[in-house]
Amino acid sequence: MKLTSEQIERLQSNQQNIRNICILAHVDHGKTSLSDSLLASNGIISQRMAGKVRYLDSRPDEQLRGITMESSAISLYFKTIKKLPNSKKGDEVSESEETPEVKSEIKEFLINLIDSPGHIDFSSEVSTASRLCDGAVVLVDVVEGVCSQTITVLRQAWVDKLKPILVLNKIDRLITELQMTSLEAYLHMNKVIEQVNSVTGSFFAGERMQDDLIWREKLESGKIEEFIEKSDEDLYFSPEKNNVIFASAIDGWGFNIQQFSVIFERKLGMNRDILQKVLWGDFYLDPKTKKVINSKALKGRNLKPLFVSLVLDSIWTLYDSVLINRDQEKLEKIVKSLNVKILPRDLRSKDTKTLIRSIIQQWLPVSNAILLTVIDKLPSPIESQRNRIPMFLKMNYHRIKEWQ
Repeated sequence: MKLTSEQIERLQSNQQNIRNICILAHVDHGKTSLSDSLLASNGIISQRMAGKVRYLDSRPDEQLRGITMESSAISLYFKTIKKLPNSKKGDEVSESEETPEVKSEIKEFLINLIDSPGHIDFSSEVSTASRLCDGAVVLVDVVEGVCSQTITVLRQAWVDKLKPILVLNKIDRLITELQMTSLEAYLHMNKVIEQVNSVTGSFFAGERMQDDLIWREKLESGKIEEFIEKSDEDLYFSPEKNNVIFASAIDGWGFNIQQFSVIFERKLGMNRDILQKVLWGDFYLDPKTKKVINSKALKGRNLKPLFVSLVLDSIWTLYDSVLINRDQEKLEKIVKSLNVKILPRDLRSKDTKTLIRSIIQQWLPVSNAILLTVIDKLPSPIESQRNRIPMFLKMNYHRIKEWQ
């Protein structure tokens, strides 16, 4: 997608629709592969080559070693269509999901993206990238879980007051390598989110203790001040808040809870906002009454959580039909139900990896999930710098005092 200089100038002048983000993660957790998918959404590279070409690893030694050693930046264009009240579809979708019969309001965004290294030897690149940005996309490999550099980048985001979103990456490995069932994968991903929240919570607890100590010192010196308690309400990652994305960057798919709440709104006849709250957690669909129940109403019945039965089972069935136990008849039914465009000769292809990517990328493109979540959950420069500039000025003031 090639933009003219006038279009770029217009996008840059509207700061409210600019997002400056960096991708942070432990080494080999999939940052550059994810960047490839985002670049493919702008036509910079082919969708087929996303995850293979490692476009932002521009140095020969980076390509040779297969790791990022230097931060790379690029600007992406993204257009959303906000459905008007008369619309029967979701509120905000990507340009690719636009339909001519539905009235909509179009918004254009400029996403400035920095792909940073994950190796501990290049931590200075990460700290520089985080100070240039307003939000962070934190990747965690669901197989490896929270690693040493994951904690480091989470701390960097905390110190620099970056608002993060979490991407649980490489979910395909749970299916093909670990051969987990959908229920086992759900429980495993729940533990990974808890691990990340535990790390973030430790930062909050440490800051809370420091504030308490400073307040007591002031109290002892005769300065009577009221202790201001800080809220941790928006601190943690939770899928129902839409700040968690489930993805496989190498296969090019990803989604958040909101996307599936829109998909199942009509099928289940439920309000989208209510569905979004119950799609993750201990909520189940009663097969007799067709109503959503919680764990107290189970009464010993062996039911799967809604997230497993409505979301993960569909993905597991697709992978099983293509990669694990090839079932051509079932595959054709799935392709028809998903309403994706696959040529008959491609559907019979023995290159199963390319086939699964072609189907699932059309159904759940990871670029849409990431960019929609970024513009919805991460702040613009105007909002972010209002909080961050005083902090940087204070830090620089103390450094100058130390030098003197």
